[in-house]
Parts: sequence; structure tokens; C-alpha cells
Amino acid sequence: MTEDVKEIFSNRGSGGAPPAPAALAAKVRTLAPSMTRSVQRVAEAVAGDPAGCAALTVTGLAELTGTSEATVVRTARLLGYPGYRDLRLALAGLAAQQQSGRAPAITTDIAVDDPIADVVAKLAYDEQQTLADTAAGLDTAQLGAAVEALAGARRTDVYGIGASGLVAQDLTQKLLRIGLIAHAHSDPHLAVTNAVQLRAGDVAIAITHSGSTGDVIEPLRVAFERGATTVAITGRPNSSVTQYADHVLTTSTSRESELRPAAMSSRTSQLLVVDCLFVGVAQRTYEAAAPALAASYEALAHRHRSSPR
Repeated sequence: MTEDVKEIFSNRGSGGAPPAPAALAAKVRTLAPSMTRSVQRVAEAVAGDPAGCAALTVTGLAELTGTSEATVVRTARLLGYPGYRDLRLALAGLAAQQQSGRAPAITTDIAVDDPIADVVAKLAYDEQQTLADTAAGLDTAQLGAAVEALAGARRTDVYGIGASGLVAQDLTQKLLRIGLIAHAHSDPHLAVTNAVQLRAGDVAIAITHSGSTGDVIEPLRVAFERGATTVAITGRPNSSVTQYADHVLTTSTSRESELRPAAMSSRTSQLLVVDCLFVGVAQRTYEAAAPALAASYEALAHRHRSSPR
């Protein structure tokens, strides 16, 4: 486990309640890439077999995973629990939920020769899981702070490349329709030259699943240094982009496959976060947002009417 991960999650989790049992598997998936191999073995064990691990003592789980008792306790704390006892209680709760619910009848692995009906079913299940994981792992305190900043911003710049660029455009279009000034930048040069103009009272948002996209990190760094409030939407909560973010919104880290690259599943979770941001801002600016939204609908209404014969 890296020192960065320790610092991030000890600071953000201090004083807060342990995550709900339903959020455990999502958090394991999100943090797995940043864990050491020994911690990862413990985390994967508790997420894969909550009922079995809930029955084990700290010594038993250490023996099962080939680690030490100290590693088990570190893993529990990294996942947001004060100690192993609290993790065991959460595992028991998760096991009870799984036993009372319906087990998934499909796997998301898509083969080249799968019938199209199976493809639809597998993709639908994976999308559902991605959304559930993102919702379970989303830090609502960070989300609320980002919403407050957006609601009062003089101007908002959003940075994204590739699939994340499409999400950036989606957010800016939503903000524009409720009367806010927002720009999406997919050209890295234009993004930086615009970031230079930002100041306190402005907001800059970087959208990057990997958290290491240089063309997104650079304008966010510039905005951060200029005093703007900065937000990172990323699937890697300890990645490079977060060092320049005042607020970090973590998306689900879905497993990539040959026929379904990470860009597809990451976009699903990013769009959920964007919708949460937009609705939160619309709530806080309702008196201005409602008439602006109505005016935008009215301005486009004639384009959706059937042409007279």
C-alpha cells in the first residue's frame, strides 16, 4: 500500500462512518490497482467470499490469504473500517444481502460467437453493476462541495479527451441550458490557454478515467495554480490528476475485456456523476435554472414538431 493511498483515505475518512456493506465490493474494485499485492489478496478475498471471511478471525483470514494479521488490519482500515471487527460485521451484512437477493444469472465476459441476445443481457448487467458501484462509492461530501462551487461559479471549464471528452461536452451542455457559463475543451492547447484566464470564483473540472492523461492534468494544474476551484472525476482516487483537485469524485473501475474497452464502461459511470452534479446545481439555482431550462426547451420546440404536409 502506497503512502499516498494511506494519506488520501485516512484524511477523507477521518470522523466518517464506515462504508455500508453494499459499498464494499465497489471500493475494493476502485482501490485494487493502488494496493500492494498482499493487501490486494485480503481485499479480493473479503469481496469474493464475504460469508466465508465473516466467519474467520483475523488470524484465520491472514492464514487464508497467506498474509499477516497486520496486513488484514491495514486492509480493513484502507477500506474505511476502524478495525477488523467492523469489517467482519460489514461482511456478515453483505453476505445476508447476497443470500436474500437474486444471484446474477449471467457473466459479463462476452465471446466473439455470443448470440446478440446474450450480448444485450451481458452489457445491460455490466452497465447496471457499473452504476451501482459508482453510486455506492461516491463521496457525497465531495459531491456536495463540488455542486456548491459550480452553483456559484462565474465560469466553468471542463477538460476531457476521447470518450471523456464526450462526457465533458454533456456536462457543459447541461449547464448552459440552465443559464450557466461553461466550456468543454478537448483540444489540449486551447484548454491550457483558457485555464490561464481562470481565477478564484471559477471552476475547472478534469474528467479522466485513468487519472494520468497529461492533456487533462496540465490545464487542471494551471487552473489550480490560478486559484480556481478544481474537481477531478476519475476511476483512480490516488492518481496524478488528484494532486491538483480540491474535490475528487471517484467513478467505478470496471473490468476491461477484449470486446468492451475501459472507455465504454468508464463513460457510463462518468455520466452518472455528471448527472448528479447537474441535478445538484439545478436544485441550488432553481429560481434561475427553471425559467432558463423552459426557455431552452421552447427555443428548440419547433425543431421537434412534425412538418405540415
